[in-house]
Formats: sequence, structure tokens, C-alpha cells
Amino acid sequence: MKGQVLLNAELDACLPLLAQGKVRNIYQVNDGTILLVTTDRISAFDSIMSNGIPNKGCLLTLLTAYWSRLLPAAVPGLRTHLITLDLPKEISPSLRDQFINRSMQVQKLAPFKIEAIVRGYITGSAWKSYQADGTVCGIKIEPGLKESEAFPGGPIYTPSTKAELGAHDENIHPDKAKEIVGAKYAARIEELALACYRYAADYTLARGIIIADTKFEFGLDVETDEVVLMDEILTPDSSRFWPADAYRVGETPPSFDKQYLRDWLTSQGLKHKPTGTVEMPDEIVTKTDEKYREAFKKITGADWETQTDLKTEQ
Repeated sequence: MKGQVLLNAELDACLPLLAQGKVRNIYQVNDGTILLVTTDRISAFDSIMSNGIPNKGCLLTLLTAYWSRLLPAAVPGLRTHLITLDLPKEISPSLRDQFINRSMQVQKLAPFKIEAIVRGYITGSAWKSYQADGTVCGIKIEPGLKESEAFPGGPIYTPSTKAELGAHDENIHPDKAKEIVGAKYAARIEELALACYRYAADYTLARGIIIADTKFEFGLDVETDEVVLMDEILTPDSSRFWPADAYRVGETPPSFDKQYLRDWLTSQGLKHKPTGTVEMPDEIVTKTDEKYREAFKKITGADWETQTDLKTEQ
């Protein structure tokens, strides 16, 4: 598989490293600003593969920037943490080419310890739970639904815990989210997550993509007491994208996300293997790359390399 792959963001000589996640490294720029660097690492079933997807980090960053521009104009009161795609001056000239368009300077927030998952269609773990006892995250769902069917009452909010690196997230009832973050913030997170999903689902459906489900993350601006949308937004890493023209109730549609990788791991008996112990074959890398690129183009109308209104040239 040809193409540039950045697995490790080595900026420690330029900026202090605050944290490293499955895909992103976080660096301190100043007291109120952090640098979020998206590598080409890819994870599935809470395990990071030993190889990556070429330039995936650029695609995810630019798609997040795209949504960061659209959503605040569509959802009343919504703010995102994005400040700029420009690199901070501390990044040395010899490193800048590696990190342009895969890095975001963002507002430093106090992250809420939950993931705000919104589901519009019953699939994946939600379908398995529904088959077992008629519920999704403890929420009773009306009987008789078929796999991949839209929830009759509209999208549902099904938060999860936010596990530490190497641990597994746990689906929880919305009432449990109130216990974790407090009732006031839980209500606002749910309100914003559902509003973002509804707008995005309509937006992408008009462009040939169904958002079956997606994960949002929020943080608190402690100075203003505002709940702010943070991290990646509506990307193939954080969402389940289906082609609208292939959608059939009762079937599992093909997808524009890392489901291709998940299916391969499942078929090979490689789910939940220790991080760094599984290498994707070239075919899986190529197919995943193609799916991500197709999703980006359908949503934005352009290839990520030519999305000049989002990219920075510094």
C-alpha cells in the first residue's frame, strides 16, 4: 500500500505531550490552547493495529473542520473547540510538512467522562441487545423491529463510559450519565448530540449517506459554564456510514467506515487482541482507505487533497 503513513506524532521536542489516545496525540500550546494531532493509526474493538491507513489523519481532521463550520450555524447555541488548523509557531520548520492538515489548535476544555452516542438505526451492539431483551442501553424499544431499521420514534441517545486507553467502553443508560456528569450537563449533552445528529443525518442523506449511528464528545468551558463539542466530529472513525442506495431493512448494509476492518478481524478471530499485535494486510488497508475517501467526497463534494477552503498552506 503506497502513501505516507504517520503512526507516531513526535513533537515532544517542540511542545509538551499531555496525552496519547488510540489515534490522537494531545500537546500543550499555552494555558488555554492544545494541539490535537491525528495520526494514521486505526483501532477496532479497542485495539490499535500495528500499521495504519495512509493520510487518514488528514482526512479525519479536514472532515472534522468541515462539520465544525456547518454545525454551529445549524444548531442553536452550539460551539466547537476548534480555533484554527494553523500550526503553532513552536513546531520546527523541518516538521511542519508532516503535521499540516492533520493538526488542530483547539480550546482546552474539561472533558466529560462519557461518550455521547446517537443511534438512528438499530444495528451493531444495539441490535444484539434488542434481540436479547428488547432494550438498547436499558431503554425499552418497541417490539417487531428488523435489523437496520430506523427507530420509529426517531434517533435515540445511548451514552457510554469513556474508558482509559486499553480498556473497553461500556454502554450505559442515560440516567447513569446523569450520575457521572451531573443532571444539568447530561441534559445539555443529550440535547446537543441529538440536534447535531438530526442535522447531519439530513445533510448526508441528501448526499447519499445514511448515518446509522455516531459518537460525539463534549467538554466544559469552565469560565463560561458552556458545554462545547470537541474532538472528532462525524467521521468514518466515529460514525457508521451506510450508502443510501444499498440500504435495505433486515440486512446489514455495506459501510463507508471501519466496518470492513471489523469484519476482517471478526472473520480471522482477531477481535480484542493486544494493541500493536495485529497487522492489516494490504487489501484491508486499501479497502478501508477507499471507503474513507468515498465518504469524505460524498459529504464535502471534493477529495480531501483538493478541499482548499479547509486546508492550511502554512
